[in-house]
Amino acid sequence: MANTLSALIQADHREFRRMFSELRLPATRPLIAPMLMALLGAHARSEEAHVYPALRERAGAPDAVEHSQEEHVEADRLAAQLAETALDDPKFDDLLEKLVDSVSHHLEEEEETVLPKLDKLSDDEQHSIAEAF
Repeated sequence: MANTLSALIQADHREFRRMFSELRLPATRPLIAPMLMALLGAHARSEEAHVYPALRERAGAPDAVEHSQEEHVEADRLAAQLAETALDDPKFDDLLEKLVDSVSHHLEEEEETVLPKLDKLSDDEQHSIAEAF
């Protein structure tokens, strides 16, 4: 049960990576772009509300959490710019690449440095957070 929370988060990460690939194809952008923006926001807010407080308070990872939250702010900023840019605007590709690079970096870093700290939480705590997530 201890890996349930980490597995849920990593499943979202895999979905983001899949969507990034689809978003690079202009034909899929009208469907994928709004869905990606919604999922990125929901994922980040859920981590901030449920996962990060436990990691900060009970797993002794305040610096990792703070860094992850800063990366969420950057991703939110880029996602907002992308959402305001027409799909056929030449700036869309540049903004998309910036968002993909920023989020990809965050996902890798979170999987390497933040998620392993979940092991410091009890199985019951992880299960409770996983249900809320």
